[in-house]
Amino acid sequence: MLAFVENLAMRRTAAFFDLDKTVIAKSSTLAFGRSFYQGGLINRRAVLRTAYAQFVYLLGGADHDQMERMREYLSALCRGWNVEQVKEIVAETIHDLIDPIIYDEAASLIEQHHLAGRDVVIVSTSGAEVVEPIGELIGADRVVATRMVVEDGCYSGEIEYYAYGPAKAEAIAALAESEGYDLSRCYAYSDSVTDIPMLEAVGHPCAVNPDRALRKEALGREWPVLSFSRPVRLKERIPSLSMPSRPALAIAAAAVGAAAATAGLVWYTTQRRGARFDRL
Repeated sequence: MLAFVENLAMRRTAAFFDLDKTVIAKSSTLAFGRSFYQGGLINRRAVLRTAYAQFVYLLGGADHDQMERMREYLSALCRGWNVEQVKEIVAETIHDLIDPIIYDEAASLIEQHHLAGRDVVIVSTSGAEVVEPIGELIGADRVVATRMVVEDGCYSGEIEYYAYGPAKAEAIAALAESEGYDLSRCYAYSDSVTDIPMLEAVGHPCAVNPDRALRKEALGREWPVLSFSRPVRLKERIPSLSMPSRPALAIAAAAVGAAAATAGLVWYTTQRRGARFDRL
């Protein structure tokens, strides 16, 4: 009996965070639209549509069908993009684009979990080349993100791993197995109804800035509903914070999922609001 109690006390815990509209105030994928345009990866019209899609996303998010159409679009969009070029663009612009839009409330929550001895894990559908540097920026211990297949230094257009829906819950379960997390004592945070499997995987699920469907589910299940509304630069919040070096960010950039998702979300937004885009 004593050995059982000691083993239970040694079980580790973690806090799992979705990224977009949970830790940062915008879509991490859409935030890089202009940077990828300046790097020659997307055209001017796509930049305009990206800006509009960002607005639409902030208003209502993306449902399951839209996310599936986005995934289908990825294979055609990113095929042939040079890996090193994408890494360089992300490394050069991530501080300017992402640091100012990190929620103060999320940063505080991450600090609290670390002080409580919990690992912090970012679990995001966005691409690893964006999510990994953001994870380093905010002090996450681990990252789960979408990965693309690379062949001869370029993206093949195929998805190696799509971190979405049930796949997030499966990744959390795998981490719990490998790291010894007691999921019944772990926390999870997300804004999207598509992340219900991830929220259900832990003992302490929380809805953050939830979309309408997730809010309904959270209220019905008596899950806490949190509102994050204060983006802040981490360097202003923590003056002594040491930001990751540009080479380190470049090494962390390993896939083009987020860039592809940028235009993918633009594409499915176009399908729903084609007439509006025609006016741009």
